[in-house]
Amino acid sequence: MSETLSVHSSIDEISEASWDGLLGPDDPPFLRWAFLDALERSGCTARARWSPRHLAVHRDGRLVAAAPAYMTSSSQGDFSRDWSWADAAARVGRHYYPKLVVAIPFTPATGRRLLVAPGADPGPLRRSLAHTLLELAREEGCGITQVLFCTEEEARALEEAGLTTRYQVQFHWLNRGYADYEAWLATLDAKRRHQARRERKEAAKQGIIVRTVPTEELAADPRRWARDVHGFYRAHLDRLYWGRAYLNDTFFRTLFAKVPEGCDVVEASKDGRLVAGAFNLVSRHRLYGRHWGCHEEHPFLHFHVCFYHSIDACIRRGLAVFEGGMDGEHKLARGFEPVLTHSAHAFMDKALDRALRRALAAEREAQIEGIEAWQRQGSRRA
Repeated sequence: MSETLSVHSSIDEISEASWDGLLGPDDPPFLRWAFLDALERSGCTARARWSPRHLAVHRDGRLVAAAPAYMTSSSQGDFSRDWSWADAAARVGRHYYPKLVVAIPFTPATGRRLLVAPGADPGPLRRSLAHTLLELAREEGCGITQVLFCTEEEARALEEAGLTTRYQVQFHWLNRGYADYEAWLATLDAKRRHQARRERKEAAKQGIIVRTVPTEELAADPRRWARDVHGFYRAHLDRLYWGRAYLNDTFFRTLFAKVPEGCDVVEASKDGRLVAGAFNLVSRHRLYGRHWGCHEEHPFLHFHVCFYHSIDACIRRGLAVFEGGMDGEHKLARGFEPVLTHSAHAFMDKALDRALRRALAAEREAQIEGIEAWQRQGSRRA
C-alpha cells in the first residue's frame, strides 16, 4: 500500500468527487468542494490574500484525507481574533505573518477541518495532516499555523500532535425538542418572552412580510437572488467603518446554482420591494447564521429576520442547533446560549509558543468559568 501527501494551490487540482467523498451527510455545506471552488473561482480568496495550500493524502491513488488550508498575510476574514498575538510577536522582533491556516474563508462556523474518508482510521491520518501542516508552515516561513473552528475531537488530536488548543465563545440556539415556536417561548422568563413577542410582531404591524426563500427559487434564478443577497450584504457592510465585503456577486451566483440546498435565504419585503434579508447556510441538523443587511431601517426588523424567524424555522424543520455566528451578547436575551468553540495553534518560534501555551491555558480556564457562571444564573432565573 502506497501513501502520498501533496499540497495544492487550488481546489480544482483535487477532483470534486474525491473531495466530497470524504464528507458525510451531516457535514455542513461550507466543506463542499463547490463552496470552496466558488470562493476561489470568484476571486474572493485572492482579493483577501488567501492563497490555497490544500493538503491531500492519497492511498493507492484514492483520496483518503484532506484539509482546506491557506496561506494568509493578515488575519482579515479568519475570525481568529489574534491581532494581539501579532503585536506581541512584533514587539519582540519576531514575524507573525504569513501564517498557515486550516479554515473555511470568512466562515466562523464549527465543522470538521481534518477530513477523513468514511471507514478509514482517523487517528493516523489526522496525525499525518497535522505534522504536514507544521512542516509546511516552517518551509513557507510562517510565524504561526492555526486550525480554526474545528471539532472538539479534532482539537484533542491536534494537541496530541503538538499544537495547543484555544476556546472561544459563540452564542447558539439549541432545540430541546420544542413542539412549536410557542412551546419555546414558554421556556423564557416573562420579560424575555414579552420582548420576543413584541419584537417579532413589529414587522407585521409595518406591513413587512418575512419568509425563507425555497431552494427551488434560488436554483431557478441564481442571478437574481445573488444580486439581491449581495445587495443587502453590501448595504450592511458599507455602513460600518470597519466593514469588509469579502464576498462578491459571482460567489453568491455560483453557490445558488451549485449548492442551493445548502443555502438559507430569509427575505423581508414590503409592498413588493426587498427591504432586508439574511443569508445563512444549512446542513441536515444545523443552521449557520452568516450575513444580514437592510435597505431600510425598521424597528426590531434585525431581530425578527436574524433570530425569531429562523428559530421558528428550526423548530418546524427539526434542526438541532442554530449557530448565531461571532459575538453578540444581545443574543442571550433572545434565547441563545454561550458555547465553546475550538481551535488549535502553534508558533514556529519556540519561545513564543511557550508563552502562547501559558496564555491559552489561562484563557481556557476563564472561558469555562464564564460559561459555568452563566449556567448558574440561568438556573436561578428558571
